[in-house]
Amino acid sequence: MEEHSARMRRFMILVVALICAAQMFCVPAEAATSSSSSSLGTSNPTGDLSAAITQITGIAISPLLGIGAVGAVKYFRADAATRPKLPWFAQPWFFAPALLLVAVCFLKDTAGVAVPTALKKPLDLAEVFENKVSGLIATGAIVPIAYSAFQAFDKTTSSLDGSSFAAIDLSPVYNVLMVPVALAVYAVVWLVSHTINILILISPFSSVDAALKSFRTAILSSVVLSHWFSDTLGLLWAGVIILVCALLSGWAFRLLVYGNTIAWDLVSFHSRRLQFKGGSAVTFLARKWAGVPVRTRGKIERNAGGTLVFTYRPWLVLPVRSIELPAGRYAIGRGVLHPSLILLDGVEDSDVANFPPRFSSHESALAEVSGATEIRDTGIRAAWSWLKGCFGGNTTATA
Repeated sequence: MEEHSARMRRFMILVVALICAAQMFCVPAEAATSSSSSSLGTSNPTGDLSAAITQITGIAISPLLGIGAVGAVKYFRADAATRPKLPWFAQPWFFAPALLLVAVCFLKDTAGVAVPTALKKPLDLAEVFENKVSGLIATGAIVPIAYSAFQAFDKTTSSLDGSSFAAIDLSPVYNVLMVPVALAVYAVVWLVSHTINILILISPFSSVDAALKSFRTAILSSVVLSHWFSDTLGLLWAGVIILVCALLSGWAFRLLVYGNTIAWDLVSFHSRRLQFKGGSAVTFLARKWAGVPVRTRGKIERNAGGTLVFTYRPWLVLPVRSIELPAGRYAIGRGVLHPSLILLDGVEDSDVANFPPRFSSHESALAEVSGATEIRDTGIRAAWSWLKGCFGGNTTATA
């Protein structure tokens, strides 16, 4: 898994290098353009490229707000004759409802600290799915944004006849690379940004939710302000954000899969439909084992020798791999949100894996699969059991 994460990071570093190279070629082109105004017009390739990368990065950080704001700006800057020809995201029927929904989400987040967690979490769950849908819709806006930047670059390079740049025609290369590079940049930044929604969903504290939302808003604001101060500064700052997101892509992908599984199980009431009779059980590693990162999705089962084995596919699609989990005595933790597998070492118990919510109320079957000798309450359930024990109630159940 680490090897494939390293490959992904190297790929995204190459993407950033291509963007910087494009910017380097655009700068001399811009200088040559300004020196011969009779044939080159007013094209500013550096500004167009910076605007495109800034818009793509901003939309990826907050798809609904980003695409709504970009569409509104394009609409109000265009004259009446041009507005009907603008892209779909720059039409009032799209950006007006999009910005209205953003305002509603802002009000929810503003009042989030005062709203009880039990009432706020369903809204956070809905926002997780909203972010996925808006992220998918916003993908359709990336292609025209990238293509518009290419057109400005193409016009500039084609107008450098007679200069020292005339022998180097980069427009075909730029045409081939710009759209896939733009989509790759959008995907990796959205992937990391979406983890904020996942962290908010699994966080029990409203204050942490507000801090995460404020952090994302601050990053989005910095992208806009840096481009407003300088085209080059905006391009470089967007490149820094893209590079950081590339380095975090493996962690973000695992958290995305983990959050998606939890969200879907809760929304679909999967635990009520699941008929689990044993065999292998879907789970996520709670910590790094044998080089496999935390929150890797896989299946847990016992082999012929009775050893617990965790089987997984790196990035969900690569060839199957397996590792053996530590030997020892295990317990199944019964949590409010989902069960967990706990290693009992006699000194400090540690979580080995977390089962998705679909296995809630199936702790006994999980104990048979894992060979656990005990089922115990954890987290809030443990606190409630302790409180009941103070008044003479039952506190634990044994497998």
